[in-house]
Amino acid sequence: MPNLKEVRNRITSVKSTQQITKAMKMVSVAKLRKAQNAIVQMRPYAQTLGGIIANLSANTDAELGAEYTTEREAKKILIVPVTSDRGLCGAFNANVVKATLALIQEKYATQAANNDITILPIGNRGRDTLTRRGMNVNPNYSTLFQNLSFAKVKDAAEFIIQNYKNGNFDRVEFVYNEFKNAATQILKVEQYLPIVKTKSDATKTIAQNNVDYLFEPSKEQIVNELIPKNLKLQLYRVVLDSNASEHGARMTAMDKATENAEQLAKDLTLVYNRSRQAAITTEILEIVAGAEALKN
Repeated sequence: MPNLKEVRNRITSVKSTQQITKAMKMVSVAKLRKAQNAIVQMRPYAQTLGGIIANLSANTDAELGAEYTTEREAKKILIVPVTSDRGLCGAFNANVVKATLALIQEKYATQAANNDITILPIGNRGRDTLTRRGMNVNPNYSTLFQNLSFAKVKDAAEFIIQNYKNGNFDRVEFVYNEFKNAATQILKVEQYLPIVKTKSDATKTIAQNNVDYLFEPSKEQIVNELIPKNLKLQLYRVVLDSNASEHGARMTAMDKATENAEQLAKDLTLVYNRSRQAAITTEILEIVAGAEALKN
């Protein structure tokens, strides 16, 4: 028979935990609304800019922007996993870490053996986990989510772009969660550099218009300014996607935890009542047995 005091303590503990998870859920709901608005408002701009660049590529010389699009032998790899700074968001961070390790094993096993893979994590969870696994981690931008802004993301993008142009990295890959809705996040592995020439449906539609542009001041200057701007914007999109996905995942996890705590409290209350009833019944039987013994 369970100890009644222990069961009471467990019920109290579970109800306290339920209050905490419920509060965390409400906080995540508020943060999710803001993060969702940010990514939804930014996506049309990113798609339009991507369409303009696609159209420019179709109407300009192939040499323009070649430093960003030319494939070269992938000897040195930079992988950017985007996780959160905190836990309690289900499998959100674990999925990114697993996808990062799977990417290395499937595509870059040779580079990993030669220690030619660098990890540039965004988010403390990815930094800590991959550091413990012995990866070559650059932690310079792991705190990007603290006071998140485009200026901070721009600095990270410039670091990546400059190192790619200097030949320190031959390929850059992103691993992140794309935000679909509050309950759904899509794990993505996306090549950042060199720029993949395949286009999305929206970009193809714009590019197929084949608009004849009048270039002012020059094709070279326009392309050389637009491509880096687009790359910075794409990194910002990835960070905003991951930020919204994090709050959605935490909201879902805390909602499930609250439901589980409520069910556990009910089960423990039932156990407590049954144990208490059994204890009272045993005491009554002992009293009756004692009374009968005195009569005899």
